[in-house]
This record gives sequence, structure tokens and C-alpha cells, in this order.
Amino acid sequence: MAKHHMLCNAPVLMGILNVTPDSFSDGGKFLNPERAVAQGLRLIREGADILDVGGESTRPGAEPVSAQEETDRVLPVIEGLQDCGALISIDTRHAATMKAALKAGAGMINDISALQNDPDSMAVAVKSDVLVCLMHSQGNPQTMQDNPIYNNVVSDVFAFLSQRIKDCETAGIDKNRLIADPGIGFGKALDHNLALLKNLRRLHDLDVSLLLGVSRKSFIAGICDGEIMPEQRLPGSLAAALWGLQQGVRIFRVHDVAETKQAFDVFQAAA
Repeated sequence: MAKHHMLCNAPVLMGILNVTPDSFSDGGKFLNPERAVAQGLRLIREGADILDVGGESTRPGAEPVSAQEETDRVLPVIEGLQDCGALISIDTRHAATMKAALKAGAGMINDISALQNDPDSMAVAVKSDVLVCLMHSQGNPQTMQDNPIYNNVVSDVFAFLSQRIKDCETAGIDKNRLIADPGIGFGKALDHNLALLKNLRRLHDLDVSLLLGVSRKSFIAGICDGEIMPEQRLPGSLAAALWGLQQGVRIFRVHDVAETKQAFDVFQAAA
């Protein structure tokens, strides 16, 4: 699969593969490498174009993990999936993990810190030829939901992503390798998340493909005014993803690949 296949018009599904003990929705289920590889293959059968492999939980309140521990978790999984037919993305904010994952066969970097957490990350991305997703996040996972404040969340997120895209281009990364993610749920209260969702079209002015991660996130429970557990948030996840599709988003990071694909297929057939 071409690393730059994002240029097609069909929506691209990125299946989430958490090789962690503590991710908010499926932490611990796929910590065993064999189970993680099996889950990755299942997500591909369900329609995933990309597998996003992560070894550090970045849910609100999560404790950081060393690059070594993170690398030890993800490498056997990436190596086990390198001939799976899907693009493998490494979900990390550590340069050492990026480097090892790319060497093992990953073709995309997905960094919640937009290559800012580690001073060596930009150099790793520059030296590669892979896709790079730059996400907006305010603060770090331990504290980001304490009291997020913005002047204007849409303008602030746009300005941040625009600057990071320019920084990457200046460093030597071709713009057609870049993807932008507004970072729903990362240092954002419910009204911030809703403002970003309502104004997704504004982000097309960044002139890169957009990635949206709304799957099972807590804003869904916030809207529905109830204690809805992550695994009970599929209807809200599908509604948010369909809204994103209607707003021209290209790439969707999801837990529930088969269900999202079915929703998209029906939506597009009727559109």
C-alpha cells in the first residue's frame, strides 16, 4: 500500500491498536504481542487502511512511559504486522520509539505533541519519507483536562497547526506528507470540542489532509449528560464520525472499524 495513498477521495479508516495496560477504552486487552497482532489483522479484515500502534496511554491523567518500555511493547507488534497489507502508524511522542518503529516497518508517525515533546523527533521525521500527523494538544496527558483555557479555541488550534506545518516545511518535510488533527479531547472542555467539530471546515485552509479522532471519547458522555462508559459510546462515535465525513475530513481514527465502515458506506450511498 502506497504510503501517500491519502490523496484518494475515499475516507481512510485508522484502526486503534493500543499495546498498553491503561488506555481509556481497551487498556490491557492487547498487551500480549500475539493478541495485538491478531487484533490488528481483525481490524484490517473489517476495513482498516491504517493501524495506529501505540505503547503509551495518553488518556487524561495517564502517567508517562519511558521510550524504552514503549518501544519494547510496540516493536513485536509492528514486526508481526509488517506484511499485513495496511499502513502501520506509530502513535508516539518519543523520537527513539519513532526511529525503531520506522526501522521495523512503520510508514507513518502519529504524534500527539506535533513533534514537540522530544527535541529529536523533528530530525527523525525529516530523515524519513513517511506520513506525519501533527495533533494539537494543550498541556500534557497528566494535567491537560484540569482547566483548559483558550482565547478562541478554533482560531488557537488553527494557528498552532498552521505554525507546526510551517515549522515542518522549514525543517525539510514535504507538505504532502503532513496530516493535521485538531486533537478532540486533548486539553479541551466540552464546549471547546463542540466548537472544533462545528468548525471543522475552517481547518481545510491548512491545506493538508485532516484526521479526526472522536471514537468513544468522553465528550460523547458529556453531550448525553450521563455516565456512559467508553464501550457504550459507539452511537455517539458514529454520529461524530459521520459529521466529520460530511465536513470533508479524510482520515478517521476509530476503535470500531467494521461499524464505522458500514455507517460510511450507507451514508455515501445515500449522499
